Amino acid sequence: MDKCPDNFMREVNLFRNVIWDVDGTLFDTYPAIAKAFKAGLNDLGKDAPLIWIERLAKQSLGHCVSTLADQFQLSAPDIEQAFGEHYDSTMPEALPPFPGVIAICKYICSIGGKNLIVTHRGRAGTAELLTANDMALYFADCLARDDGYPKKPHPGAFDAIIKTHNLRREETMTVGDRDIDMLAGRAAGVCTCLFGSESDGVVADLVIASFAELFHHLAGIENVAHSI
Repeated sequence: MDKCPDNFMREVNLFRNVIWDVDGTLFDTYPAIAKAFKAGLNDLGKDAPLIWIERLAKQSLGHCVSTLADQFQLSAPDIEQAFGEHYDSTMPEALPPFPGVIAICKYICSIGGKNLIVTHRGRAGTAELLTANDMALYFADCLARDDGYPKKPHPGAFDAIIKTHNLRREETMTVGDRDIDMLAGRAAGVCTCLFGSESDGVVADLVIASFAELFHHLAGIENVAHSI
């Protein structure tokens, strides 16, 4: 399957399963990540603008660490340790789910579908976020960094979770905030929904600015404000 059906926008509510990304998709974590990197840099006698750090972190934490190390002539392990000390003390309240996410998860469960996770975040950290927000019950499975699959955009983790749960690819959508999420989903043969804006020439089947938009498309209802 190279793309969604031509009638995708008319029949988007045929989707029963959603494969979610975590950071920047289910949860608004990047502001806290950027603050932890900034505080870590301050501990090491350096400083950088939050908006720049957040942009680096959205590419990947590894990219953020290596860029900061090069920029400030610091060792990557020192940056990782300083970041970890601050991020590990971040309260769950600083890592909230995006508005509308829980309503979509509930809706998918209500129609007999499955919410699943494929993430580069560790399993323990992912479980902590879900539990802190009373969301664990809405998810059937999670493949995390610990599971050893190649990182996105490789579709290996997507293929594995689809096979494990016997999902029909034409009924499955992936939702993410980065190009690598879209590339992995497309390679796995599922429809793709980008939360944010397209870049670098990677095309998503659906682009949303809010999860109220996605709820509208999935549920096929005109006014979802009360549900969100």
